[in-house]
Amino acid sequence: MSETEEKLIADGKRLDGREFEQLRPIQIEVKIINRANGSALVNFGETHAVASVHGPRALFPRWMQESDTGILRCRYNMAPFSVEDRKSPGPDRRSVEISKVSRLAIEPAIFLEDFPKATIDVFIEILQADGSTRVTGINAASLALADAGVPMRDLVTACSVGKINGVLVADLNGKEDNCSEADMSFAMLSTKKKITLLQMDGNVSKEELMILLNLAEKSCEKIYEMQKKALKEKYKRV
Repeated sequence: MSETEEKLIADGKRLDGREFEQLRPIQIEVKIINRANGSALVNFGETHAVASVHGPRALFPRWMQESDTGILRCRYNMAPFSVEDRKSPGPDRRSVEISKVSRLAIEPAIFLEDFPKATIDVFIEILQADGSTRVTGINAASLALADAGVPMRDLVTACSVGKINGVLVADLNGKEDNCSEADMSFAMLSTKKKITLLQMDGNVSKEELMILLNLAEKSCEKIYEMQKKALKEKYKRV
């Protein structure tokens, strides 16, 4: 470790006390917005994301419609108060990029062909950011779609993995994300083992990449069980 590299691991543990493969405390709640067809709140530690789904509904203007399939539209946004230094409101280059990759991660789960000329709109709002915001938002969006009753092949489950101080870890928080040697965003259809998102910044060896992929899959399996439990709890309340 270089003199300028920040120490993120001490006494065999990360600075927040977690083991290398341990996820942060995760809280999930569905059906939190009455005016949306479906909604969910997902917290990964201090990262809080809320997602709402509107549709399927007719798409206007008509020239935007597809005659043989529906369209999924996704908007990711960070609230101005979500970070320590106030973020300028409105879309920026990063939010446009994450909106696109979130849509591509979620799209394979939905039977869009059942809704020609229609749209399904997904809004992801990051209320508080402490790393891994895009994967937290994808988890919330997947649950919101299920809450809305949108026909899905599977839930989409997402997590982050990476390399800090030479160690491979799961679920990077903000400090780890900013100071990591590598960080990967990963999403999959859990029961089908189909990867729908794979983005990485940094450098790792081929062997490390395979370990990270395995770690991401195991982490998603844990999150998937939490997603199912949250959906079941919704119907228990009803």
